[in-house]
Amino acid sequence: MKNFNFIYKIYTAAFVLLLLTSCSDEFLKQPALGALSEDVISNQAGVEKILIGAYAALDGQGDGNVGALGGGGPWEASPDNWIYGTVAGGEASKGSFGGDQPAIDQIVKFISNSSNGFYNTKWRATYEGISRTNNVLKALTNLEDISDEDRANIAGQARFLRAHYYFELKKMFNMVPWIDETTEDPNQPNNVDIWPKIEEDFQFAYDNLPATQSDFGRANKWAAAAYLAKAYLFEHKYEQARDLFETVIGQGVNSGGVKYGLVEKFEDNFDAATENNKETVFDIQMVAHDGTGTIANSNQGDMLNFPYNSPFRCCGFYQPSQDLVNSFKTDPITGLPDLDNYNTNPVKNDMGIKSDEAFTPYTGSVDPRLDWTVGRRGIPYHDWGNHPGAAWIREQTYGGPYAPKKNIYWQATQDLYADQSLWAPGTAINVHIIRFADVLLMAAEAEAQTGNIGQAMDYVNDVRNRAANPDGFLKTYIDDDEPMDGFTDTNAADYNIGMYTTTQFDNKDDALKAIYFERKLELAMEGHRFFDLVRWGIAQSTLNAYFSYQGQITTDVRGGNFVQGRNDYYPIPQAQIDLSIGSDGLPVLQQNPGYN
Repeated sequence: MKNFNFIYKIYTAAFVLLLLTSCSDEFLKQPALGALSEDVISNQAGVEKILIGAYAALDGQGDGNVGALGGGGPWEASPDNWIYGTVAGGEASKGSFGGDQPAIDQIVKFISNSSNGFYNTKWRATYEGISRTNNVLKALTNLEDISDEDRANIAGQARFLRAHYYFELKKMFNMVPWIDETTEDPNQPNNVDIWPKIEEDFQFAYDNLPATQSDFGRANKWAAAAYLAKAYLFEHKYEQARDLFETVIGQGVNSGGVKYGLVEKFEDNFDAATENNKETVFDIQMVAHDGTGTIANSNQGDMLNFPYNSPFRCCGFYQPSQDLVNSFKTDPITGLPDLDNYNTNPVKNDMGIKSDEAFTPYTGSVDPRLDWTVGRRGIPYHDWGNHPGAAWIREQTYGGPYAPKKNIYWQATQDLYADQSLWAPGTAINVHIIRFADVLLMAAEAEAQTGNIGQAMDYVNDVRNRAANPDGFLKTYIDDDEPMDGFTDTNAADYNIGMYTTTQFDNKDDALKAIYFERKLELAMEGHRFFDLVRWGIAQSTLNAYFSYQGQITTDVRGGNFVQGRNDYYPIPQAQIDLSIGSDGLPVLQQNPGYN
């Protein structure tokens, strides 16, 4: 359920913060880091307000205008990493056409350099969040009239948020400078690994945060535990990750006090009317119609990612790839995916077929999550009617025939959960940082890595069993011409999903292959894929195979090439290196290997 009381936004310009309070629409104007006046930070209420400002930076968006924190397009700092995680991970094409946002093409084909402005936008927006958390911790140090319990809670939230921001930077750029509330000179080198610092912040949050919070959107003890375990997993500390994931799965509750679990219907994770549920570990909260006349609080980072020439108006980006769609094929007998040859006998598409020409969708068996993840021709697109195909695609030969779906609002509830204040829509659909299905699959990975293959299989099957719930299968319309009339009891496609057995989970390598593929299916289009491929050490083989296959279908990825040792991380923005000149006239920041 949407928690409107915890949707906050800061409007930032130069050195000014506008902080939105949690209890009213009143804005409190205050100077930024290093200049916060004493009447703001001298009491607990003031510190709470700057903590809210640290949460507000989670979406990476600016002061209510169409832009990211610190400048740049809002999509350049989108918190779901749709460019850096999903498109760069081969799950989607950039979409639209080649001349639109061409800097993205360079990123996802791994031919960009450090001067690409998108990197600088992401860097600045994320460090802005860090700056705000440091503000909180600095103010809290001098605060006297506060209980120990409240002090620990505020500090825990601030350090959780700071660890999240640094986690984002670490997985994007690897070697980044650590700046905290004790740092006097912000021009710090990036020659020290910050994983220990990230661990320390998450551990502090885990030790000091309560299990429940007054507002659902605030971080709690178990969100910190899950995120710390995720950090261990990225560091290949599998035993530590396993033990902590087991604790989270056994004892964890969301910030509303509900024990973690999988919601009965997969699609309920992507509907503003049913989110903030038992599967929510930590979300970035979004809202529509916040009174600002903008979509800055309404998933603005995804504003380009709607079907073109459609009821959504703009802009035709973020088109799922044929490679991703093929991944959802299942064996008609076992209901399992083909882990090795899924691109053989691909799912039928409508490439080159006009919307007024006949087309019959693929009739083979597929995982039911496909049609809650991808919009494809002839299949219901929520309650907007059957996807018409080419009429909603800007350039099929460039981006392919498909449309995104997890970010799409429903027609019936658009007055509540969509915002049409600008030239592209905003939505109240949250950004999932960690949801419980993700926890189960990360736990499965840690279990497999430490030899517990049976438990790993059970966690994967828990996720698949939820997807197999027939009540959650997409259905056909009662009347194709009147989609708002509702749905029949007839499945929209041949949905078939089975459970793994010890035949597939026979050894560690086979188990990990199945787990990696399950993450692709369950978490598709959620910003994880590129970072997963890198930490698994299979990015080069997987992405170059993707370029080879997908490049035969769409022109957007032709010329793409991933080089291990270089493209595992994005380049340090040249603008930041130029700004880091030290007293010796040389830059303090050093570039990542392979970039110039």
